[in-house]
Amino acid sequence: MLQTSFLICLVLVVVLVLIDVSVAKLEHEPKVKFYELKKGNLSVKFTNIGASIASLILPDRNGKLADVVLGYDSVKEYANNTPHFGSIVGRVANRIGGAKFTLNGITYKLIANEGNNTLHGGPNGFGDVVWRVSKYEKDGHDPYITFSYQSFDGEQRFPGKLSVYVTYKLIGEQKLSVIMKAKALNKATPVNMVQHTYWNLGGHNSGNILSNKIQLFASQVTVLDEQKIPTGKIVPVKDTPFDFLQPRVVGSRINKLPSGYDINYVVNGPNGQKMKNVAVVYESKSGRVMKLWSNAPGVQFYTSYGLHDVKGKGGYVYDSSAGLCLETQGFPDAVNHPNFPSVIVNPGKTYKHYMLYQFATKKLSSPAPNAIQLNGGCYEDTCDYITLSMSSLAAEQGPKAFIAHEVTELRD
Repeated sequence: MLQTSFLICLVLVVVLVLIDVSVAKLEHEPKVKFYELKKGNLSVKFTNIGASIASLILPDRNGKLADVVLGYDSVKEYANNTPHFGSIVGRVANRIGGAKFTLNGITYKLIANEGNNTLHGGPNGFGDVVWRVSKYEKDGHDPYITFSYQSFDGEQRFPGKLSVYVTYKLIGEQKLSVIMKAKALNKATPVNMVQHTYWNLGGHNSGNILSNKIQLFASQVTVLDEQKIPTGKIVPVKDTPFDFLQPRVVGSRINKLPSGYDINYVVNGPNGQKMKNVAVVYESKSGRVMKLWSNAPGVQFYTSYGLHDVKGKGGYVYDSSAGLCLETQGFPDAVNHPNFPSVIVNPGKTYKHYMLYQFATKKLSSPAPNAIQLNGGCYEDTCDYITLSMSSLAAEQGPKAFIAHEVTELRD
C-alpha cells in the first residue's frame, strides 16, 4: 500500500515538473505577431515568422498610398509561406547542387527539398522559423527593429552554431536599410542569407510586373544547368535576353526564356564591404521608383514564374509574374565552386550583408532634357530611362546616408 502511494506521489511530482517546464518554455517562446515602422509617408510591417517584410506602403506620384509587396493578411498564413514572401532565407539561400558539399575534409549531406538539390536552406530554413525581437524602436528619428535567431549545430544538417541578427531601419527620406549578420560560434559553416520580398511597385494587387522597367548594374550571369544549378561558368549578358545594362521593360524579351527570369547576376564592382549599385525599378502608371544598393557580389533576379493561384492579401490571387524579386546574395552553389566568392564563415568571424532601398516617384511632366525628376532629387539620365548614376544625387542620398546612420551597426 505504502509502495503504491509512493509511486502515485512520484508520478504526480513528475507530471507537475513537466507542466512547469512546458509553461516556462511557453512563456519564453517568441510571440508571433506583426510589427510596424513608420517614417513620413513610408510604413513597413514585419512578422517574426521568417523575420519577414509583410507590407510596405508608400505613395504614388499623386500621393495615393499602396502596398507594394506581395504577402498575406494574417500572421498564421506566414507559418506556411511556401513562396517565402518577404522572408529572410538561409542558412544558405538559393540552391546547393546534389544537396551536399565538402568543407575541411568533411562531406555534409543536406536535406534535398527540390529534386536532388537543397533550396533556401532546406525544408525548414530561416524563413520558416520564429525569430525573437531583440530590439524594437518604433518611435524616434530612425525607427528600427532587430530580429535574432540562434541556429543550432546540425540544423537542416548544416555544421556549427550560428548567432543570427537582422535589422530593418527607416532612414532619411523613404529609405529602408537591411543589415544581416551571422556569427559562427564553433565550426566553419556556409552562410548566404537573402531578403526574399516580391515587389510590385504598382501595388501588390495591380497585376503583373511585365511592364515595369528595370536596370541591373551587372554585366555577367552565372550559367545554369537544367536543374538551375550553376555550372561554374560566368558569361557576359550583353546582347542576350539577360541584358539589362540599360533600362528595359521586364517583359520585352521574357518570351525567349521558358521559365522567365530566375538567375544570379554578378554585380559590377569589387566585392567586400563597399556598397554598390545593384538595380533600379520603375513602374510608369504609379510613377514609383525603387533603387537598390548592396555589398553582396550577386543578385538573383526572379520574376515569380513559380507563383500559381496563391491567395494573398485581400483575397487577391497571385499568379506568375505577379511580383519580382531582387535577392542580393553570394553566388548559388558557391560551396561547390572554388572559383565563386567564398560563403564560408570561420569560427569567431561574422558574415555581414547590407542592403539599402530608396523609394521615390517620377513626375509625368519631364522637368528638363536628359533628366528625371524624382521626389527628393533630379537624377542624371534621359527622360525615357531611369538610370540612377552613382555620381548623381543617388550616391549622396544612398550609401553615404546608409553609412552615416549605420556606422555602429557595421562594426563587429
